[in-house]
Formats: sequence, structure tokens, C-alpha cells
Amino acid sequence: MTSVSQKTLEGTRRGGSWRERLILLHPRRFFIETWREIDAETAEARAQYPGGNGYDFRPLVALCLGAVCLVLIEYFGHTRHFHALVGELAAHHHDDPSGALSGFLSAIQHSDWRELAGFAWWTTWRVLGYVVIPTILIRFVWREKIRDYGLATKSVAEHAWLYLLAYLVVLVGIVFVTLLDPRFGNYYPMYHQASRSWADLLGWEILYVTQFFALEFFFRGFWLNSMRMALGSQAIFAMVVPYCMIHIGKPLPETLAAIFAGVFLGTLALKTRSIWGGFLIHAGVAVSMDASALIATRGLPGRWWPG
Repeated sequence: MTSVSQKTLEGTRRGGSWRERLILLHPRRFFIETWREIDAETAEARAQYPGGNGYDFRPLVALCLGAVCLVLIEYFGHTRHFHALVGELAAHHHDDPSGALSGFLSAIQHSDWRELAGFAWWTTWRVLGYVVIPTILIRFVWREKIRDYGLATKSVAEHAWLYLLAYLVVLVGIVFVTLLDPRFGNYYPMYHQASRSWADLLGWEILYVTQFFALEFFFRGFWLNSMRMALGSQAIFAMVVPYCMIHIGKPLPETLAAIFAGVFLGTLALKTRSIWGGFLIHAGVAVSMDASALIATRGLPGRWWPG
């Protein structure tokens, strides 16, 4: 039996009216009916899955491996770890100032790009923990297609209007909060030299957006699709808890908003079988938040290259 939300979704695919599209956004249609459809599809797929009566180890493996990845990122993947490592290596090679490694470490320590290099380390660890390690598990242990873990692009164009609408709604909130709450202007951009030049700002945003792709793949691609067969729509809420926790330390409104954002983006990812819409929303919101914070405080860069 075809549900109301399925009928409405088919209408939007055929170029339905904006009224039909807005009906689809009703909380009961977007959330409750979508979750019911996911659970129904999961039950049907489980019945047809070879060995479906056995124990599904994928959620166990995905959650435990994911926990290890989060621990590695927390204990080795912050900018402070990079600067501490460079400092320790430089001290260890202090007796050989003419050596190539010593010179390289000294150059990093005294470089105008020292802070950005730390964020390159920060991004690299997130790509490693959020993408590389899960991809090895999916491709070489489970022997499944990476595309099936949220990288399909088929539905992106069909739901472009939804992604754009979600972005615009959040953008209004960003501008409002940034102007009223000085904590956002003080916290963003996290790279403190972003206003120094456009090279600084663009270099930072490339690193920032890259780690958002990694984050979306990990939470809304790898974890959701690993747990979907066993948990159905409840996989969304299992994912939201650690997703909220990685925001702890950021301004309180953003950390609380991460709970709703996790539910919304998780539902959207399972609905469309793709993380690309969530990634575009997430990246667009993050870049807009940086720009809004700069405009409200230090201003956008006035030159292309630091003087």
C-alpha cells in the first residue's frame, strides 16, 4: 500500500506544485511516516536477506569500530596534538640544527601558516577516522559497495528544493544568532587568521568543508546504513547521541541544535539513500556561519595574500 508521503514524493519527482512539496514537510509526513516506511522496508529486506534469521554483527562491529575512531580522533586529532608533536620532535633534534628534519620542524614552528598547518592535521585525522577506516571495513571485510553507504547521487537533484529550503531556514537563524550572541563571533571561524587574507580564509574553508564530508559519511553514511537492517529508523537516534556529544565544547545553542539536526539529517539520509544533501546543507551552513561571524566582528579579508 502506498502511503500519503510516498504519493506526495512521487508528485514532487514529476514536478509537483510547491503546495505538494510543503505538505511533504509537515512533521508527521516528513518524520513519522518516513520512519514507518523505513521500518517497513527494513522488515521486508530482513526477511529476504540471506541468513536473515542469524545474528547481524554489522551494528556491533560498526559501533565498536566507530567508537575506536572517535577515541583516536579525540586523543590524536586536534591541533594541540600537532603542535605538541612538532615541539617534541624539534626539541629531540635540537642538537642537529643543520639537519633537514630539524630545519623543517623549525620552519613549521616559525611559519605564518603554523595555525593552518595544525588544522590540516585536524582535518587529516577526521578523514582517516571518519572515511578511510570505515571504507576499509566496508570494502575489504564486508565486501560491500561504498556507494551503498550514502554516496549514491540519484536522488540529489530530485530533492534539491528541500536541501535549499533547509539551508535558507538555518541561514536566517545563523544571522540572527550571530548578531545577538557574541560567543559565535568569538568562536567562529575556528581558524583565527581567517580574516588575514583570502588565501587564509579559502585554505581554511577547504579544510573545514572536507572534514564535513568525512563527518557526514561517518554518521549518516557508515553508521546509519550499518545499523539500518537491525534497527530500522531507530538507527537515526542511536547515531544522534554520539553526534551531539562531538559538539560538546561549542556554544550551547549549537550543541542543542545538533540533536535536532542529527535527527533531520539522519531522516533525510535514509529517505534519499544519500548523504550528499546533508553534506551540502552542513557545509553551506558552516561556511555561512564563518562569514557571518567575520562580518559581525573582524570583517572579511581585505587582501588576497598575507603581507
